[in-house]
Amino acid sequence: MAISLSLCSNILRQRQRHTPESVRPVPIRILTVGKKRSRGVQLIVDEYIEKLKYYCSADDIQISDVKAQVENEDTAVMGLIRPDDWVVMLDEHGLDLGSIQMAELLRDVGNTGAARLSFCIGGPYGHGEQLRKRANISIKLSSMVLNHQIALLVLMEQLYRAWTILKGQKYHR
Repeated sequence: MAISLSLCSNILRQRQRHTPESVRPVPIRILTVGKKRSRGVQLIVDEYIEKLKYYCSADDIQISDVKAQVENEDTAVMGLIRPDDWVVMLDEHGLDLGSIQMAELLRDVGNTGAARLSFCIGGPYGHGEQLRKRANISIKLSSMVLNHQIALLVLMEQLYRAWTILKGQKYHR
């Protein structure tokens, strides 16, 4: 018995779409080391923070970079991380997650009892040793190295996409 192409497409689309899940919304904090952002980047970040409010609270914290002093940046970042945070370090050598795996990460962190989910974007010289030891997971957003402003935009969009996946909304596909 032959199955029509449109029926196959519908079946595949249904498999790709997640059913809405009950997820404990852990507040998100994004810590970014770097120079002052451009106005355009800040507008997009603010737009995604507004979109994320429907799912969880999200804070965007900027930390000025100190030229060639990763240790000082590391200390500044560590001063903003609490013991009950679940920490994600963005790093070019981290795990390569897809959008669905990012959604699963958000869901799973909600089940850990963590008070907050902190994403850390390093400056031009990367992350310091304290953060590397403290991070619960290290992920990469791309196989290419991204500057902190581009990494922030990609992360914001992926966080929004992850929440729409968890809630079974149509944004992802």
